[in-house]
Amino acid sequence: MSMNEKPDGVTVLTRNDSYYCEHREHSTRERRPEPVQYVQQRQIADPAPLGMLAYGTVFLCSSLLTLGAGGVTTPNLVLVFAVFFGGISQTLVGLIEFYLGNTFAATVFTAYGGFNFSYGALYLPQVGLASAYSVNGVVTEEFTHAIGIYLAIWCLITGVFCIGALRTTAPIVWTLGMTVLALACLSGNCFHPNPHLNTAGGAFGIAASAGAYYGALSGFYSSASTLEMIRIPPVVLAYSEPQSA
Repeated sequence: MSMNEKPDGVTVLTRNDSYYCEHREHSTRERRPEPVQYVQQRQIADPAPLGMLAYGTVFLCSSLLTLGAGGVTTPNLVLVFAVFFGGISQTLVGLIEFYLGNTFAATVFTAYGGFNFSYGALYLPQVGLASAYSVNGVVTEEFTHAIGIYLAIWCLITGVFCIGALRTTAPIVWTLGMTVLALACLSGNCFHPNPHLNTAGGAFGIAASAGAYYGALSGFYSSASTLEMIRIPPVVLAYSEPQSA
């Protein structure tokens, strides 16, 4: 390092000396460790068990009333479960499934959230559906046929969902399949009243509820929440991929 010293004792850095100091400062700055940033990852819970539980509860209540359990045949009780439990819960679950990237689950839960809201609206006097099909305050046969069309359309939609669920789990396929049969029987009973069709619709609805509850319990009965001996397996339907020729 070349330094020039003047007679008055002042040290002067030459051009080479200045370059050396700048280079040394730059090297020291590069050797300083970068601050470590810790990114906290938030784990999102699986919302599907809530959706399955709401699905099963609405169908259980509706099926019990269809079978006349406890002597109750007026279906207005379903309004409480359909709107304030099934409708709200399944719509929220469907939106969360959209966020998680599960297209099938998001479509099914959101669709049945709308089904619950619309099913509950059938019995709301403010909607005026029953009064639109009434003459002098008496509900006509046209209203029953309109309900039959409504159930038949949802039977078709559920059948589409059931086909799309063939590679999921057994409880989901069972639930959707029993729902198709229940809606088909109830729709047929609206056009051709038959106590056997009505009973079959209620029985298939309870079977669908059992599958939905099984799917819900297998989802949130985890090692963190309950004992190992009562945990329920999800029963995944596994299919081998077809081999190309």
